[in-house]
Amino acid sequence: MAMRETRKGNKTAWLIVSAAIAAVVTFAGVECSRAADDWPTRPITMINPFAAGGPNDVPARMFAQRMGEVLGQQVIVENVGGAGGMIGAQRVAKAQPDGYTFLVGTVGTQAQNQLLYKKPTYDATKDFSSIGLFLEAPLVLVTRKDFPAENLKDFVTYAKQNGSKMQFASAGIGSAIHLGCALLNSVTNIDAVHVPYRGANPAMQDLASGRVDYLCDIITTAKPQIDGGAVKAIAILTDARSPALANVPTAVEQGYDVKAYTWNAFFAPKGTPDAVIGKLNRAMLESMNDPAIRQKLEGAGLRIVSKDRATPQYLDGFVKSEIDKWAGPIKAIGVQID
Repeated sequence: MAMRETRKGNKTAWLIVSAAIAAVVTFAGVECSRAADDWPTRPITMINPFAAGGPNDVPARMFAQRMGEVLGQQVIVENVGGAGGMIGAQRVAKAQPDGYTFLVGTVGTQAQNQLLYKKPTYDATKDFSSIGLFLEAPLVLVTRKDFPAENLKDFVTYAKQNGSKMQFASAGIGSAIHLGCALLNSVTNIDAVHVPYRGANPAMQDLASGRVDYLCDIITTAKPQIDGGAVKAIAILTDARSPALANVPTAVEQGYDVKAYTWNAFFAPKGTPDAVIGKLNRAMLESMNDPAIRQKLEGAGLRIVSKDRATPQYLDGFVKSEIDKWAGPIKAIGVQID
């Protein structure tokens, strides 16, 4: 009889514990839902993983201001540079998933660094919740002004004939413009000498002086030199022409499947509530549609993406495809960073 009573008592105790656990879980879920519904109740930090004043900084601050207006709380840009953007991206990956810290990610932080570094400090496909892709910055192939080619076909022919003498500049090993030319060289089978500089400006200066032969630069920084006649534009390295350089044909329309561009997208720590992600995405879309923002960014040669590409779901797949895309060129140049 005592044993039956003990078993009955154990069963009753277990039911009580189970009910208590269920109540706690339900309460926690309700509280999280309420927190997401009320979000944001305080300022939000947007981490820019590069130095202030750089090409990533201008759109970040424009979007931060407009998104803050939409969300009803200030969005503060914090520059956390270092390791090709990996230090700032890691901070977001390790942050509380409450929506109060999010990242302005790039092709470098979310794709190329996963391949360049032997031991990346985060997994770009697993440690973030996608908010949305919002901006692309095409690269443009530019040559010294006296280079004996006016189009991409003639450029490739000349480069193949003079490969051992050809030199291309970059902003440093593993930089976006280094990898852009690495992709071009890989697709066209060009074997030229890489000359890395400490930044895009000295690389462009030496190109304008004729000390190197070509450079795959971001359109926003190359445009003034092209417009001034200091260098020659051969091809926009995307599948669509840029209104900022409307007379420069793309690589694709010239017969070469080269799509090299940097991009900007927003990411939150993994586990950020869907309701918060939705609010951040809507604020991003409002910023993308702001006429003043569009005019300024598109005038500089940047491209705001279409609405169907600005979803969290699209960005999830896009990051994976970008990692796959850059694996070949990065392996071909044989660069890995400790």
